[in-house]
Amino acid sequence: MAAIYSGLHLKLKSAKTSWEDKIKLAHFAWISHQCFLPNKEQVLLDWVSHALVSYYNKKLELEDEIVEKLWTYLDNILHSRKLQNLLKDGKTINLSFLIVINERISESCVQKSHGNVGTVLSCCRGILSAPPLSIIYSAKCELMVNLLSKLSWLACQWLTSEDAVTSQLFDVLQLTFAQYLLIQRQQINPNRVFGQVTSHLFQPCLLLRHLLMARVWTPADDGRVRQHLSREIRNQVEAVLQAGIFQPELLSSYREELLPVREPQERKKRALKTILMPVNTVLSKLRDANFCEPTLPVIIVANSVPLLYKLFLDSYCKAENHLVCFHMFTRLFGCLRISHLQEDLWQEMLSPIDWSTELLAVDQLLNLVLSNDIYNVAADRIRHKETQFQFYRKLAETLVNHSQASIPAWFRCLKALILLNHLIVEPDLDDLVASAWIDAEVSEPRTKKPQETLINAMFQTYTKLRQFPKLFEEVLSVICRPAADELRLPVLSAGLTAKLHECLLELPPNQILDILFLILEKCQTLIIPDVKGDSDMALKLLSVSSVLHTFLFNMKSLDNVTPLPVVLRTQSLLDKMQREVIQPLLDLLKDHCAEENKPGLWLEKISDSVLLLVYTWVEVDTLLSINCSKYVSRLSEAAGGGTDCAAESWDFSALLPGVDRQCWKRVVRLSSNFCSASKYCLELLMLQKMKKILMQSSFQTEADLHTLQHAAAFILHSGRSSMSPEESEPWNGNVSAINALTYPAAHWYLVVSNLTILIPHLSLKDVEYVADVLLKTLSSTKALGVSADQDSFITAEKVSKDLLHSTFLPEIKVLHCAFISRIIQQCSSVLCSATQGIADLPIQQLSADNIPWHEEVLSSCKKVGMVEAQSENNQSKDEPFICWTTMEKIAQHILLLTRAGSPITLEEDQIESFLHLLEIISALKLDSLFPSDHTRCFLLLLSLVANTRANISCSKLLSLKFLIICFRLLTCLQTGRSVNSVFKVFHGSDALEAIVTALFAASKCFADVLTTPDWAEFLQVIQTFLECFLQMIVEKRQSLKLNLEKFTFFLASCKPYADGDRGKPWNTAVNQLFLVPLTTLCHVLTLYLQQLPEKKQLTEMLSALLEPIVLQTGTAIQLCHRNLTKDQPLPLAFIPAVITLLKADLSYMCTGGFMKMQGEQENPKDPGKYREYSHTELYQKFYTQILRELTSAEGHLQFLHSALQFLTVFCSVTDLYPGEETALTVFHAVKKLLAGPSTTVPVIKDLEMQLTELMTQLVESCTTEEFCVMMRLVLQGLEVSNIWKQNPKEVLSAVTLIKLLLSCPLTREKERAFWFTSPQIITALVVSNSHEACQDQLLIPTIVVPILEMVAALLRQGEEILSNPHHVTLAFSILLTVPLDHLKMEEYGSIFLGIHEVLFSILQCHPKVMLKAAPSFLNSFNRLVVSVMHEGRQKGDRGSTDEFGVVLKCAHLVERMYSHIAAKTEEFTVFSVFIVAQYVIELQKVTLHPAVKKHLTEGMYHILDLCIERDIKFLNASLQMGVREVFKELYNDYTHYHKTKKHGEKKYTA
Repeated sequence: MAAIYSGLHLKLKSAKTSWEDKIKLAHFAWISHQCFLPNKEQVLLDWVSHALVSYYNKKLELEDEIVEKLWTYLDNILHSRKLQNLLKDGKTINLSFLIVINERISESCVQKSHGNVGTVLSCCRGILSAPPLSIIYSAKCELMVNLLSKLSWLACQWLTSEDAVTSQLFDVLQLTFAQYLLIQRQQINPNRVFGQVTSHLFQPCLLLRHLLMARVWTPADDGRVRQHLSREIRNQVEAVLQAGIFQPELLSSYREELLPVREPQERKKRALKTILMPVNTVLSKLRDANFCEPTLPVIIVANSVPLLYKLFLDSYCKAENHLVCFHMFTRLFGCLRISHLQEDLWQEMLSPIDWSTELLAVDQLLNLVLSNDIYNVAADRIRHKETQFQFYRKLAETLVNHSQASIPAWFRCLKALILLNHLIVEPDLDDLVASAWIDAEVSEPRTKKPQETLINAMFQTYTKLRQFPKLFEEVLSVICRPAADELRLPVLSAGLTAKLHECLLELPPNQILDILFLILEKCQTLIIPDVKGDSDMALKLLSVSSVLHTFLFNMKSLDNVTPLPVVLRTQSLLDKMQREVIQPLLDLLKDHCAEENKPGLWLEKISDSVLLLVYTWVEVDTLLSINCSKYVSRLSEAAGGGTDCAAESWDFSALLPGVDRQCWKRVVRLSSNFCSASKYCLELLMLQKMKKILMQSSFQTEADLHTLQHAAAFILHSGRSSMSPEESEPWNGNVSAINALTYPAAHWYLVVSNLTILIPHLSLKDVEYVADVLLKTLSSTKALGVSADQDSFITAEKVSKDLLHSTFLPEIKVLHCAFISRIIQQCSSVLCSATQGIADLPIQQLSADNIPWHEEVLSSCKKVGMVEAQSENNQSKDEPFICWTTMEKIAQHILLLTRAGSPITLEEDQIESFLHLLEIISALKLDSLFPSDHTRCFLLLLSLVANTRANISCSKLLSLKFLIICFRLLTCLQTGRSVNSVFKVFHGSDALEAIVTALFAASKCFADVLTTPDWAEFLQVIQTFLECFLQMIVEKRQSLKLNLEKFTFFLASCKPYADGDRGKPWNTAVNQLFLVPLTTLCHVLTLYLQQLPEKKQLTEMLSALLEPIVLQTGTAIQLCHRNLTKDQPLPLAFIPAVITLLKADLSYMCTGGFMKMQGEQENPKDPGKYREYSHTELYQKFYTQILRELTSAEGHLQFLHSALQFLTVFCSVTDLYPGEETALTVFHAVKKLLAGPSTTVPVIKDLEMQLTELMTQLVESCTTEEFCVMMRLVLQGLEVSNIWKQNPKEVLSAVTLIKLLLSCPLTREKERAFWFTSPQIITALVVSNSHEACQDQLLIPTIVVPILEMVAALLRQGEEILSNPHHVTLAFSILLTVPLDHLKMEEYGSIFLGIHEVLFSILQCHPKVMLKAAPSFLNSFNRLVVSVMHEGRQKGDRGSTDEFGVVLKCAHLVERMYSHIAAKTEEFTVFSVFIVAQYVIELQKVTLHPAVKKHLTEGMYHILDLCIERDIKFLNASLQMGVREVFKELYNDYTHYHKTKKHGEKKYTA
């Protein structure tokens, strides 16, 4: 072999040797140990480097394939373990091909081909990731800059192409950025760095950052690039630009270039001094449009300007540099095209997208100015002749003159200018109010929010300045201008009204009154004289009226402490409002009442305005008269001065001179024609009339009652013709915004929100109408179409849904009962469509109108209508009994139909309709129904279950869903207060018989869905209902013996499993279903036998009933089991049935044996019967099959839950074990299950309770010898060979078993055996598993975390048992091997918690160990502190909230541990200095997130409590300079915040 390589060097240089052979020779030479060449590695690297350099220098011609192979060979060398070992040993390797790499990447950029650059990038990565090789780049900074530039351009090219983005290029780019940042920090010459960055990196970095932010990522793109690398590279770009362009040493250059020159001599000096012009250089590069595609420069400049300004401020923003920062702002702003709007016709060149981009940049710039306090108003005015103010003023003019109300950033820019100084925008305040508020057509939520934020900023600013009237003077002036559009949006939205309310509470009352008088003046002088026949003026009137209404409803009310002048001025305001605004408008309406058939828009808007003002006037007058005794109510004066009674005078005509009663009625009739604010305000006025009567009358006269009834009926019927949910739109809550489409929502909202006032005065028909509308609106599908931006809007559907789910509806008993009747009627309608006219069905009988279903509740309503009252007075006293007699007949009818077996067939659409109605029923409070309603609901559901059947073509899953909901509701009814009422109409056994019979018939069609989760859920809900119903029969003693005997006899007579014996095909669904009532009856009887052992008579009866049920259940299960095919797994439904049967058998045997001893005379049966189990063979078969299937369950959690529960019950009776099997057999099976491939840590956590119960039973029933065998098996699982054999699940199984054994109660001998083994357990974990498992990253969450949890539990429970301190201190060895870096955040949180729990267990439970092991403890704990400081440092992008939550939780654990350490003063006082020093040294290296720092600092305060004055002096003397500053800051905060508080608390401590 040596001969082959003897002439290797010559052959590689020989022209006769083919390049294919040369590459093969070089490859074998590199990997062979038999090739002996002096300096072989360097020779081979020089050969391949020379070949590549010669090719790219055109000195050598090679085929493309050979070139690729040369690159691949070079890549293999750079990534070989051999080279890495040589570098570790300190050997120097020279690389002479770096420039070739740069050229190859550049060539790829030019050719725009990405396919062949992968190998070159891999070579580049190999060099940069090895420090001994990357130092070559560090030595030649130009090479690194060139490489970074080429890679950035290549990445930009890749991002702009349609190719999928892979991670290789971006991994290399991130690594290159990291290396360059290290080099950049080491550079001495700032001018050189500035030149390198601006010349080679500035443009590609800005373009790369923009493309990373703007790319629309596709599923084909690499997820790491999208989620992690793009964020990291953007942060690195910012770091490179800041460290290169805005260095501290360049501040003087920036100052000289930016600050204005005042004297010629200074200008000459500056010209001589200044060589570098950093601003001009940066801006010229920024404005250069040749570095990217023609469509991109505008966007890139707009995105880059705020970034550059932010980096500039981060570097130079100090109080003395604010003017420099401002001038930098102006220079950067000059790069935006928006800055040239006043010079040319640039507006035509700016598209909406350009406007949006540029305004976003301006917004970010202004926010940076705001957040950094660049603009000081006083300093700018006094020192700089308002330089900044003039600039911002021009900017404000530009923004206001070029309105862009469709762009959110436009509003944010104006808001920033107002926050800088309100005087900037005040000269253009009227235009601003018009373009940004009154005339702005803003409907999109993303624009609406910034608009409201801007207006809110104006509100708050002028409120603080106490110039609110000045603002609203401009607002009213704008409103009164000629409108550009008839459909003007409301002036004050719901959001603005809330903000206005906050401001009005802060303003002095007189300023508010000034605004209100101004509003009245505008109405009186500018609008009312010209409103007749003018729609535009009418719309202005409605806007102003709405503003007046909003002010009066949101200002602070007068009270008894309000100064009298304010009260008198308010009185004068309301008088003027009534006299000079309301009265003229009413006169105008009165004169045009004849036009009510064809009213114009202007008349409709005047009607809306005047009735809104009348309602506002009445409401405010009433409120002020209640709250303020100094106020004289005009309303009370008018009502008291009339000759008629108070109720009659409340038609409002008495308030209005010149308007008689007939005139008012004509106004009402005219306004009722409009489905707008007019009609809504009339309803509000009627409601106000009702409130006034109810408040002022100590008792109601007949006239009062008649008025209340009339008003309630008026309100309800006013909107009756308009209540069509399909033709309505959401309402925003603004009265002036009501139109024909929003009126239904507004009307229904008014009715529902005032039901407590209306319902007592409505007739029964009206209440039924309310119930009908409630059901119709709930059934409407229009609510699903409401957009996300209208979530805060009001719809009839949302109002009804809120009423349905409120606790308020059951309190309105009349409506609640009427609503239930309406639902039953709707169910009857759906059923009628299925029966095609068949009459006299049970549900139809339940909805009969001629039956008094709840006479005691509805009688109060019937007295409302006089005609109805007279007809009802003659009713029989026996009416309450009629409904119960009827329901008894209906119940019998349901039973007869069930026995006849002729159900009604339902189609899919009918089932869907029933499902919707059942969902509405489920939202009602079924536990608080009246007895009659409770029974009707039960009969309704019973009829749906027993007398209907889905069409065979219907979806089986839909049919199951229908039955599931029915049974859930039946179960809910069992918890109601009227549950006994059901037994008034039939026996419980009859209902159960009907249900089970119907289910047997229905389940024959469900053979296709037996393996679905829906079938298991179906069986579960049936079982729950039967269990509740049977428990109620037993608890309430409802004909206990009769019902249970009848049901038992019925089940005994069913025997659907007998079909197989009669030759019929076996139906699995029916027989699974048959097991449900059998096992449920077994369970209920067993439960009460165990709970009531002292009641002999009841126990005898239940025991006698249990015996046949146990026998029959066992027979049924055996037959079902016999019909399973060979190797078929056990159906899930079988195992719970066998568990119940076994428990019942155990209970029966115990009870039977007890009765045998008590009454031997009366029961001369063979006593052996009480000692034998009825189905031993069945139990053993199941036991054997479950053990066989346990390990092949493959994570089937539902099966595992049931199987483990069965084994727990089975193992409680040792006599049942078949043959020679013992508890060890089950232990083996569990161990094998835990070691199975599908048993993961989450699966074990899910099964923990069942496993604990089973292990407790096994430990209790096994012998000491068997327990020792169990411990030996556990120790075998902990052997390190399992890790070596790639069998970590054996270790997981053993660790889990130890945790389970720790939670089991042990007898003395077994406890001694366990703790005798514990040292071997800890040693096995330390020596082998923890160290080996930590080597594999994949084993950390699966093995290491359970080991830590188990060690913590072992140390806690071994508090006084582990006597040898060495065994405890071994745990520290485990903790030191567990890695805490390069982990996923979820894994990190688990590992951190595990280590913390082990340390806490040692600290709390082993104080003697801590006396000597404190250094080891602190060493382990310090790893936690360092790791949480590393993870909790501030980052450019924080990541997900969940990840940061994990870090916060870990920081909180560290804080708690510090407090526990401080409590152990004896052990840790000596080490307190060491703890503090370690903390501040690490703190100096990172910048912590404030939330993380808060936790760590609070913990450190507890440690500082242990330090004495000598320790503080020692720390100040011994810490290094930077660390010492960190410590001083920490100690100052400790003294200021913590120490003072602690000493203050000590003063009050005994």
